[in-house]
Amino acid sequence: MAPVCKTISELLDERRPGHSLPSGLYTRRDVFDADMDVFFGRHWINIGLECDVPEAGDALAIEVGLSSLILLRDDDDRIRVFHNVCRHRGARILDPGPTMVAKLVCPYHQWTYELSGELLHAPHMGVDFDKSCSGLKPINFVSVGGLIYVCLSDTPPADISDLVETMEARLAPYDIRNAKVARQVDVIEEGNWKLTIENNRECYHCSANHPELCVSFIDLDFGYDPAELAEEDREMAVAHQTLYREKTAEWEGAGYQSAAVEHVRDCDTNFRTQRLIIAGAGESQTPDATAASDRLLGSMTRKDLGDTHLWGHNCWNHFMGDHAVTAIVIPLGPDRTLVRTKWLVHKDAVEGVDYDLEKLTSVWIATTDQDADLVARSQAGVSDPAYVPGPYSKFTEQQLDYFATWYVRQMKAHGY
Repeated sequence: MAPVCKTISELLDERRPGHSLPSGLYTRRDVFDADMDVFFGRHWINIGLECDVPEAGDALAIEVGLSSLILLRDDDDRIRVFHNVCRHRGARILDPGPTMVAKLVCPYHQWTYELSGELLHAPHMGVDFDKSCSGLKPINFVSVGGLIYVCLSDTPPADISDLVETMEARLAPYDIRNAKVARQVDVIEEGNWKLTIENNRECYHCSANHPELCVSFIDLDFGYDPAELAEEDREMAVAHQTLYREKTAEWEGAGYQSAAVEHVRDCDTNFRTQRLIIAGAGESQTPDATAASDRLLGSMTRKDLGDTHLWGHNCWNHFMGDHAVTAIVIPLGPDRTLVRTKWLVHKDAVEGVDYDLEKLTSVWIATTDQDADLVARSQAGVSDPAYVPGPYSKFTEQQLDYFATWYVRQMKAHGY
């Protein structure tokens, strides 16, 4: 007898609190399509940066599922985001990736648009054709300290204002709007996008898998079971927590917002931020934890302000005195996910003079490659008939439980 195919609703109902998701929620095409509808069609997603398009006429075409988006800077230095769909017969205007344009010209029939979206020229459409009704379709977007978030829905979640309010002041000293992309690396992970996000939201696996990252990361920050620690290690953990309170108070006293903000459960727009202590030399996420760039970001004058991290349901970011690392997640299929990582430096920093590109990028290149292997292993496991959702550690994987709970609630709220 053929197995009964459960509905998405039944799979969502099967999820046990404190446990990973049922297999079908990671593997099935209909679930992937529903995820794209809900989390990449109706929620705010991070697609790029203002500094991806630093000059008027700079444009970037980004693929998100069936949708293609144009991020550009117009002639008035304003950021714009449009659907990459000609209003004539729907042809793609730009190919994926960066380009420079004076006007947006559809290659098919030469319909021509201003960078502000208005239709300028539509040949052979007749004198009675009203060009004013055929401009490019704009997309709802906000810039969060220079990070571009879009929502493809006409009714985007209103609580994006919480993210803006939280992060604008935190990111202001880094001036990400006027930073420069020093390097971009795309990695295709052979796993479901939720496994990619879950892997990023815990460091249970870090000490065994990320030797480069662990030079600057502090494993105690990501949870531990006190009962498993020797007395000496418990004393170290207590001392570390005391140091965190002291450093957070010091940073905030100096005007740098640092305390944890968790917007991860009873919300639509999912994010978390906190300023983390950097281990070792304490300056940056590099092979020796010292700064990779002598030219600090924005108005920063200190290298000892830790790592301001920010994550959402399709991104993670680390902002340090000398550079920033941003990563966005774009699902490509039920078992394929694009992770696009960018390294940002001061706009006037010069490679080989102010910063060393290898030192700047090597830690997160290694970490992302290692994570890709782990996500592929996880995808193979959740696809195995023997897979049964396992328990999350309440000490090191609490954020995964929050994410899975949020995921199920959001799917149900949108009718699945």
